[in-house]
Amino acid sequence: MSFYNLILIALRALQRNKLRAFLTMLGIIMGVASVIAMVAIGQGSKQSIHDSLSNMGSNMITVMPASNLNGGVKISGSSFQTLTSKDIVALKRDAQYITDVSPSVTAKGQAINGAMNWPTSMQGVDPAYLDIRKLTLKDGIAFTEQDVQTSAKVCLIGQTVIDNLFPNTNPIGKVIRFGNIPFQIIGILNPKGQNAFGQDQDDILIAPYTTVQKRILATIYYQNIYASAANEQVTDAAVTEMTNILRTSHRLTASEDNDFQVRTQAELINTLSSTSSLLTVLLTVIAGISLVIGGIGIMNIMYVSVTERTREIGLRMSIGARGKDILLQFLAEAVLISITGGVIGVCLGIISCRLVTLILSWPTIISQSSVVLSFVVCALTGIFFGYYPAQKASRLDPIEALRYE
Repeated sequence: MSFYNLILIALRALQRNKLRAFLTMLGIIMGVASVIAMVAIGQGSKQSIHDSLSNMGSNMITVMPASNLNGGVKISGSSFQTLTSKDIVALKRDAQYITDVSPSVTAKGQAINGAMNWPTSMQGVDPAYLDIRKLTLKDGIAFTEQDVQTSAKVCLIGQTVIDNLFPNTNPIGKVIRFGNIPFQIIGILNPKGQNAFGQDQDDILIAPYTTVQKRILATIYYQNIYASAANEQVTDAAVTEMTNILRTSHRLTASEDNDFQVRTQAELINTLSSTSSLLTVLLTVIAGISLVIGGIGIMNIMYVSVTERTREIGLRMSIGARGKDILLQFLAEAVLISITGGVIGVCLGIISCRLVTLILSWPTIISQSSVVLSFVVCALTGIFFGYYPAQKASRLDPIEALRYE
């Protein structure tokens, strides 16, 4: 039997039972669509995480107080006071692999403009922080080192705060109160949207760190230190260098653990990407179960088809069809059902990805490998689950088959 005739007979057999064939395909369709959608969402999530963290400064290094255990309970590093101005002086003086350094302190509170108020945070930093975090101004000017030295009551404002306190108004030059302290707005930050953790990066006020330390928090310690490596290639060397400088500044002996932590963007990207990859694999495996269920459905229907067409099989054998021809005939039907379901599933998966991006604004990346793999899996599913019923049909005795009612 030629390949053309084989496919033609398989198509005619499926056309006789269109609804049954479509219902058999449903498991394959849903499985393939789910796999493609899950992989696309996972890939989009990883790319979004990478872009978001890179947008914060791909060579940014963060220093924070070390976490500790107290009575078996892990205490946040921010509750420890280990970072001081001596560390900033030491880093600026001795570090060769970093270009910018900025301390950071953050205060939570209410920003007030007349009768309107908005709960937000004020971050106290050095002017170099804007370069480290790749923050740019939409309007106005940034504060200077002179403002830091004089603890000037000036600030930069994010778009979210503007939307809630200055709707349809240019806030440049206006005075805003944070707590009981008045701050003059001298600049507007360009919007950055949400970061990889879902936090609104535009819901913030930025002021000189000395102002926030003295006038709001009343502390001499820093909550974080941000630095920028000369380039991504020397980031690891910069981390080692900063660690040694800070250990010396804190007078730690060789046997003492660090009382600070040094983190890079690469570490965050790897950590979040590995978590995203694990979830993607898990969801893909769950979606792949649909393919197995679809394959079992194909096997079941092929068994029914063999039983219904026993006399047809006997007739074909009586006029010269070999067992191999019968085997290929039913195997072709199973593969055709599987591949057709795969084609529909791929189309449905791509449409689903587009709808997810359009409606939920989730990034999706459809990879060619997932589409090709889906077709391969569909073909293998058809062969694997269709082979046994086809083999059963090929071994029927022609005389007994013709007598079957």
